[in-house]
Amino acid sequence: MIRFFDLSLKLNGFPIKEAQTEFNAILCFSPEEHLKFIEQKKSEILNYHLQNNSYYRNFVGKSEVKNWNDIPVMTKKDFQKPLSERLSKDFTEKSVFKNKTSGSSGDPFIFAKDKYAHAITWASIIYRFGWYGIDFNKSYQARFYGIPLDFISYTKERLKDFLGQRYRFTIFDLSDEILEKVLRKFKQKKFDYINGYTSSIVLFAKFLQKKNIILTDVCPTLKVCMVTSEMLFEEDKTLMERQFGISVVNEYGASELDLIAFQNLDGEWQVNSETLFVEILDENNQPVPNGTEGKVVITSLYNKAHPFIRYDIGDIGILDEKSTLNSPILKKLIGRTNDIAILPSGKKSPGLTFYYVTKSIIEDDGNVKEFIIKQTKIDTFEIDYVSETELTSTQIDKIKQAIDLYLESGLYFTFNRRESLQRTTRGKLKQFQSLL
Repeated sequence: MIRFFDLSLKLNGFPIKEAQTEFNAILCFSPEEHLKFIEQKKSEILNYHLQNNSYYRNFVGKSEVKNWNDIPVMTKKDFQKPLSERLSKDFTEKSVFKNKTSGSSGDPFIFAKDKYAHAITWASIIYRFGWYGIDFNKSYQARFYGIPLDFISYTKERLKDFLGQRYRFTIFDLSDEILEKVLRKFKQKKFDYINGYTSSIVLFAKFLQKKNIILTDVCPTLKVCMVTSEMLFEEDKTLMERQFGISVVNEYGASELDLIAFQNLDGEWQVNSETLFVEILDENNQPVPNGTEGKVVITSLYNKAHPFIRYDIGDIGILDEKSTLNSPILKKLIGRTNDIAILPSGKKSPGLTFYYVTKSIIEDDGNVKEFIIKQTKIDTFEIDYVSETELTSTQIDKIKQAIDLYLESGLYFTFNRRESLQRTTRGKLKQFQSLL
């Protein structure tokens, strides 16, 4: 059998075989060897960029750093300048893998990976998907992702999908009429797994619930569903597992890095400690003890083309108390740093708190398909929602009572029923947004 996926990587100049050999060797390290490996790779990548990347050397302000915790933290805003100015010596825009972040955090930028770094990223993804019996060379993917709509980019993505054993459902319109067509494809094709944005796949599960259909009854080849890019709520996971008839696996990644954490077979969010070094830092950029929340800051251990060293990805998370350097476990991902609501009392609350509170009440009867919350003033919020029928005054009162209880009283809410919700250009749904 022709291994199309491996072949497409190879033809594009990504040395996948060499990368897999190295990745598999890392997996065989003892805890002591792994500890030594991480320290060595951190030192190597730091010194490489200090010596070969003038942009990074200027950013750090010196050509040598003795203490890892003294290295300044990078943010997305540090990368909003031409890519050519950020590349290391000996790399050009033509010799690297180039892509753009989704911009769901509000700060999109173009990034680069050298070809070996991109190949070892794929080795990491292939390994983790393999836990669930998925082989990219032969497993057929039902893909719920955005797609560029201009002809050349659209055709390119479709070709990549074909070579990558994927069928893509575009997610910019997920009306019942479109979801009916999606369901038809599941009846016609032998999909092995589902992969894509959480909010879109949840909508499909709600559509199946309404029609009283279990997906494996119409597509018995399905094994598993991987969701990514947006928060996965426990009740959504339960709904999806019930309507799909398969396990739902939670993935946390960033296109500019790699898979950051992936749910293992024990249901834990296992952090990638083979190609990345993940830290949780406080406001002074110092490491916090495991079990304490802080900023998720990541170092890409292999990317020589472009520095991602102590890079603040914009998320707040907690590492499990039982984490070790060679086997870190992400206990909780709380949300994005720019999704914090500041209330009249001065209290700071993650935007997801509102989402949890309203979600439990709004979705009791399955009437509301999806909703987003916007903070427009210090004490004023708008909730845009898509539903079969308008919210009743009883439901609105219940939401207000819950918000008084969980957050604080004296907040004002307006509820707007919409035909559809605005997504990012990639098709992501930004669930909470502060406009302050």
